[in-house]
Order: sequence, then C-alpha cells, then structure tokens
Amino acid sequence: MVLRKILMVLWAVVTVHLSGAAPVSAMNVGFKQWLDDFYPTAAKEGISRATWDSAFTGVTEPDPQVLEKASFQPEFTTEIWDYLDSRVNPLAIDKGRKMAKVHAATLAAVEQKFAVEQSVLLAIWSMESNYGAILEQPERLFYVPLALATLAYGDPKRSKFARTQLVAALKILQTGQIGRAHLMGSWAGAMGHTQFIPTSYLAYGVDMDGSGRRDIWNSVPDALATAANLLKANGWQKGSPWGYEVVMPAGGEKLREESKTLAEWAKLGFKRVGGVAFARQEDKALLKVPAGPEGPVFLMLGNFSVIKRYNNSDSYALAVSLLADRLAGSGGILVKAWPRPSGSLNADEKLELQQRLQQLGLYIGEVDGHLGPATEKAIRSYQGQAGLSPDGLPSQNLLQALRR
Repeated sequence: MVLRKILMVLWAVVTVHLSGAAPVSAMNVGFKQWLDDFYPTAAKEGISRATWDSAFTGVTEPDPQVLEKASFQPEFTTEIWDYLDSRVNPLAIDKGRKMAKVHAATLAAVEQKFAVEQSVLLAIWSMESNYGAILEQPERLFYVPLALATLAYGDPKRSKFARTQLVAALKILQTGQIGRAHLMGSWAGAMGHTQFIPTSYLAYGVDMDGSGRRDIWNSVPDALATAANLLKANGWQKGSPWGYEVVMPAGGEKLREESKTLAEWAKLGFKRVGGVAFARQEDKALLKVPAGPEGPVFLMLGNFSVIKRYNNSDSYALAVSLLADRLAGSGGILVKAWPRPSGSLNADEKLELQQRLQQLGLYIGEVDGHLGPATEKAIRSYQGQAGLSPDGLPSQNLLQALRR
C-alpha cells in the first residue's frame, strides 16, 4: 500500500511538471478516499463535521508542490556556510535593527514577561518569515490543511507527523481563532510571523495584544510572545550565552557530540578564541564540529539546545545565535573562517553579485544572498553576453568580470 502511494505521488509530480496542469489521476481518487477515511480519526479528537467540511470543501487532490518541497530542506542539504550567508548577512541585520525600533515597546514588554532577549526574538522572526515579509507573498504560502493532508497521504516519512498536525490545525480552525482563508503557512504546516506548527501553536500560543485571540498571523505582539513562550517553557536562560567558538586541540574532533562541563573541556585543551576563560565552568557543553577541524568549532550550552526545540537543526540554531549576537551588538562574527571551496563567494560578495546583475537588468529578484534559480538564470545570461562558459555558477572570477 505504501509503495503504491509513493508511485502515485511520483507520477503526479512528473505529470504536473510536464503539463503544468493538475493531473486527474488515480492519485486524486486515492487522496479523496484517504480524506474520507481520516475523518473518523479527526472526529474522535473532537473535530465536528462542520469544521471538517469547512476545511476541505472543494479540496479534491493533493498538492504536488508540497511533496517537492518536502524533498529539499536547506537546513539539512546546504553547506553550512552557504546557509549562514543567506541568513546572517547585512540585509538581515539592518532590517532587524529597523524592526527593533519600530516594535521597541512590544519587544520590551515580551522580554519583561518571558525573560527572553529581544535580539533572540528578532533573529527567530528574521529566520522564520523575514520579519513577516513572506506573509505578504501569497505565492509562497500553502493552505495548511491541504499541505498536511498531502504529507499524511503521500509522504510515508512524515505521515505520522502530518496526521497529528492536521488534527491540531482543524482544532485551531474550530476555535474560531482564525478563518479558513487565513490558515496559510509553509509546506510543512508552520504558520504566522514566527512559523508555528499547529501543535506548538496550541501549546504555546499567547494573546499578547489583548484582542481575545492568539493571532500569530496578523499580530506581531502575539507572534513574538508565542515564540518567547516556547523558549521559556523549554528552559531558556536569559543572559546565558548560546555557546562559544573554541580552539580545538589536536585529535579533539573524536570527541564531537560529547557533553562535558566547561572545566572538563578546558582540561582537555579546549580554549575560547581570544583566550578568554570560560564563564560558569560547571555548565555542561556539547562539542560541535559542523565543518570538520578545518572550520569553526563550538562548545554549545543549554540555550543552543533550546533553540533546537524550535527547529531541530544545528545550522538553524547557529544562524539564530549568530544573528541574535549581531543584532545585540555583542559579537556574532566568527574568528575562524569556514572551509569554503576555492573561488567561492562570502555573504557580502553574494549580495554584491546579485546587485550587479540587477543593475544590468538581468536579475529581477530580491537582493537577499539566496543564490537560487533566478540568480543562476541571471548568471547564465551574463555569461552568454560576456562570452563566458554559461555554467550558471557564482565565483570570484565571475564577480571580478562583473566589476570590470
């Protein structure tokens, strides 16, 4: 049965790519049957027929784009330096500082109530929705009940997760906190300014603005307070660092992912970059070597693990940590460079590349450091005009040519 569903999903995705139209296939029939079969499960969780019908009236087929997105998650497939470049860069920092001024009163109130630093909340807001900008781009959003039903039906790896989240999403709809038209989010069901999956919304949602609703979609106070509530509930320690960049002794890599007190790490020869002694040496720390011994090495403390309760990815947690430090004006710049391939670009150079391509009228996307398909297309166009090999790859040689 599982194999049959997988084959049906693959057929549907290929058909959509080739024809550009939604396929009328056995997959759609199977999906409709799955919805019918799942309703009794939802009903046992208290979902009324009226809520179910409100959520799925007019829904007849799965969303193939959800399955495409599920096959590629940048936190786990992108080199860590490229991931950080696109998220901890001058644009994110500049916008974060502007948002800090615009929402100063809200941030101060949330920090006072939940004891979570404003810079951390801003960093999460940036990471999750580009400070809400994604919510203003409907083409990038998915109808959450459909997205979750698609995963539950067509993605065996995520089926259990999606079934649980689908019931939770229907519970949100049933409370009247948000209507069907606003129940939009990511392909995985994450919603609002700070991208909460439905179960986390139900567990941590906060009505910070006093409207009587926990509205993470439209209310910045509610969204930031909800994020702070999740961090606090999972053990956030205000004023404690997320971790330290360290100098690792020879052979230290074999201890990666081990947990010891900072005093024990110090005895083994691990030192903070810059030679400053570890504070609170009794604290436990986990050794992270994300790019091998040639790249930056870290001893991660409890707050780093708390951030991973938001998104269980080391790359994500490190990006939040470094961006928060930059927004707070307290660091966030690594001493040791990432072991980038020869000729590759850093974060500032990626922005410059997009800006120069934009000035030539070749790139029409946002200058954000994300070197995706639109940037690749622009690079190929420039290379064709300049008589270069049209490989579409960003490089130092390409940037030098653009500068000339």
